[in-house]
Amino acid sequence: MMQTVGAWPQGKWRWAAPLSVLLLFLFSTLDLYQHYILGNGLFVSAFGFATSGGPLALVLGLARAISLALAWSRPRLGLVIALTTTAVTAALGEAVSSSEPWPWAATAVFGYAAILAIAGARGLTRGQLIRWWLVAQLLSAVAYVPNWDLSSTNFASGIVMAVVSGVGAVVGDLLRSRAEARHRLAEQEVISETERGERTRLQERARIARELHDVVAHHLSVVVVRADSAPHRLADVPEDVRKEFAEIGEAARASLTEMRRVLRLLRSDEEQGQELEPQPGLDQLIDLVDTARQAGAVVELVTEPLEGIDPAVQLTAYRVVQEALSNAVRHAPRSAVQVEVRRVATRLHVRVLNGAGAHPTSAAGDGHGLRGMRERVELVDGIVMTGPTPEGGYLVYVEIPLGEEVGGDDSRADR
Repeated sequence: MMQTVGAWPQGKWRWAAPLSVLLLFLFSTLDLYQHYILGNGLFVSAFGFATSGGPLALVLGLARAISLALAWSRPRLGLVIALTTTAVTAALGEAVSSSEPWPWAATAVFGYAAILAIAGARGLTRGQLIRWWLVAQLLSAVAYVPNWDLSSTNFASGIVMAVVSGVGAVVGDLLRSRAEARHRLAEQEVISETERGERTRLQERARIARELHDVVAHHLSVVVVRADSAPHRLADVPEDVRKEFAEIGEAARASLTEMRRVLRLLRSDEEQGQELEPQPGLDQLIDLVDTARQAGAVVELVTEPLEGIDPAVQLTAYRVVQEALSNAVRHAPRSAVQVEVRRVATRLHVRVLNGAGAHPTSAAGDGHGLRGMRERVELVDGIVMTGPTPEGGYLVYVEIPLGEEVGGDDSRADR
């Protein structure tokens, strides 16, 4: 399809417009000069003046060329000039013989059809094209009514004019429909790109919120627990040191409160995040266990060789254990915690069970940790079961499909 900038087509059609205008001028002038007696029409006879046919043919031919030239920039004006030129031709001249088409010369017929097609491509609606087509047919009828004869060449030229200009109007409507479809497609592509960008932004916000909760909030919780328990774990702690530990605990709690506010802002739009860079795996579970032990929890880690597991599965299991230990340290201080990570057939089983703890606190929490855990596990088609135990503890149980192994040939554990 041709593309236009301003008034003229561009690209491979850039020479089509000026060439068609020039050809229409030349052929229209020759057509009028050879097949019409200009200056002797009914209008001339009625008012009693004479004009020279040659200059009049040039003027009318130029007018037709101008009507086509205007079709790209001002299609309505081009149609008006084309119709006016034909009307003037009918008023000032007559055909050389009864076998010549009148009032529409061959060049006028195809010129008007071309203008209709271009006008449609430039935005005229179907209804507007039909109206301009009807105006042309009305002009034909008015022009040959005085010599009405269904067998005459005039009637045949009117039929030809109706058919050819109708084809031009249909082509124009098709070009307009195609241009509108391309425009709508371009708009949809822009909208889709905007939506993809917004979705990516929301996913990144959700990922950042989860990472802040999993990492920063986890370590702040450990600081709070260790600061609060230090005076009880250490012997002969001076009063000023106790006060210092208390201030550290308060500062860490205040930081946790601010962190939760930030998380609420980041998670205001519910979206699932995606990991953008490599993250910890199962070989770093021992670091999580050591951190929990330093915070006062009694942690037992039960695992086995787990080489060759997909990094996404490893990261999910790592985050599950991290969240479960963080909750145990926060809500059940100095409790006994059992962490089991095993490969059973084609699934990875993760089980974290903690006891009631020495000084249990409310397990209500802000909900971001468990929600993030469920999101992570669902992303890898796993299942999550969480809830309190009859003994007052808390259980986190996760199963994750292993899928294809990344590498290694370690043996699988028996049930």
